Amino acid sequence: MRLAGRNAIITGGAQGIGAVYAKAFAVEGANVTIADIAEAEGEALARELNEQGDVEALFVHTDVTDDNSVTHMARQAGETLGKVDILVNNAAIYGEIGTKKPFDEISLEEWEKMMAVNVRGIWHCTKAVSPYMKDQGYGKIVNISSVVAYVGAAGFAHYVASKAAVIGLTRALARELGTHNITVNAVAPGLVSNPATRQLNVEEYIEQSANIRSIRRAMAPEDLVGAVLFLASPDSDFVSGQTFVVDGGAVMS
Repeated sequence: MRLAGRNAIITGGAQGIGAVYAKAFAVEGANVTIADIAEAEGEALARELNEQGDVEALFVHTDVTDDNSVTHMARQAGETLGKVDILVNNAAIYGEIGTKKPFDEISLEEWEKMMAVNVRGIWHCTKAVSPYMKDQGYGKIVNISSVVAYVGAAGFAHYVASKAAVIGLTRALARELGTHNITVNAVAPGLVSNPATRQLNVEEYIEQSANIRSIRRAMAPEDLVGAVLFLASPDSDFVSGQTFVVDGGAVMS
């Protein structure tokens, strides 16, 4: 198991793609802290992972936009599990305020909320968790961006800008934290077919995405697991500041 004995924090890990990451990390031997605002789902997932008996999992109610909440989460993870080796900054919003509209019709409130979760949340979490990694001289941080950072998406300027910012922040953090043997990388997924995106009535976009990919099918959450696990494992100890595009070969750079 690639992550045996490692302790991981996954933000936004209670449901959706984040829950898929949490389960995959547990299968690979990692103890998992699920940091999310979805309390019922997070506690249920932690129970499910603990019942497997091989790893330890805990849920910590976490609002990534709140510095105190994030600091509490990092402390709980560190004290309960003893150390923090991996941070997956997955928490993000899209569907909640992701209604398609021209950039000049996006309100300041919508813009700031998108940035607060998708960008400032990563800053909060990395700031809270990195001291544990510095103390042990090792750490893995994986940020979740999106292919829209490369290709744009009309009607979602706030979301596109937030995900492009994640790539820039990833590179800056990689420069700063590398001297502590902490790698910082990002994954940029294509449009994933899952319950959250289907609720947004984007089936047309999912079909269009499949038609322009080299691999002609819809993308599932499980398609992201390999890249995230690689960046969280010792296999990528000499990889930092990189963004892995995982979209079935639609965007090539």
